[in-house]
Amino acid sequence: MCNRQGKPELDRRGMLALAGLGMAMATLGIGLRPASAQEPKRTSLTPDQALAALKEGNTRYVTNPQACVAGLAERRAEVSAAQAPWATIVGCSDSRVPPELLFGGLGLGELFVARNAGNLVDTTTMGAIEYSVEHLGSPLVVVLGHKRCGAIAAACDVVAKGATFPGSIGSMIQSIVPVATAMSSKPGDFVDNTVRESARRTAKHVASASPVVASLVKSGKVKVLAARYDLDDGKVEYLV
Repeated sequence: MCNRQGKPELDRRGMLALAGLGMAMATLGIGLRPASAQEPKRTSLTPDQALAALKEGNTRYVTNPQACVAGLAERRAEVSAAQAPWATIVGCSDSRVPPELLFGGLGLGELFVARNAGNLVDTTTMGAIEYSVEHLGSPLVVVLGHKRCGAIAAACDVVAKGATFPGSIGSMIQSIVPVATAMSSKPGDFVDNTVRESARRTAKHVASASPVVASLVKSGKVKVLAARYDLDDGKVEYLV
């Protein structure tokens, strides 16, 4: 099922899964249209509704993946003056993990995405998150790790093998090394355990270290979650 003009189209199964969203979800694009260039109309979705939309989109991606470019010119014109994304994704730079596709083929203006190796949150990324939730009104933040992440694997090699890396790579993964150290003695797959724990810790950091985000979380206007994408089956798992 292709999304047209950046608006998720829901089949009968998707509508049943998103019954709580009502008519607002059936016409999701309406909540994304800017009222004006100066003050875009924020999404009407709650954090739980945004999460349900991501879950439905990922199910669509897994069960009936399609690529669609129809309506891009029109949608580009609609969002050129302003944006009102309904979810914020902190993802990895890995070329196999494009959030707009793995969440169901979403269009322009729907997701506010920050990507870097290892889905980390530094000052720049935290600022981007704060801008999205406070200024743009995005109700949901998802820190999305993924299976066989190269940055996580490198940090695990530092811990397990004393590996070193050239250029800025070693510095980049330093914040993951403590997580890898904590996971090194745990049963199961070392790298995957670290992927999961790193996403959890990063999500907790976003929700608590930023006064802007923490205030919105406390008021119930924003949720911050950790998740893991499986490169093999395409499914997104939400972590607790």
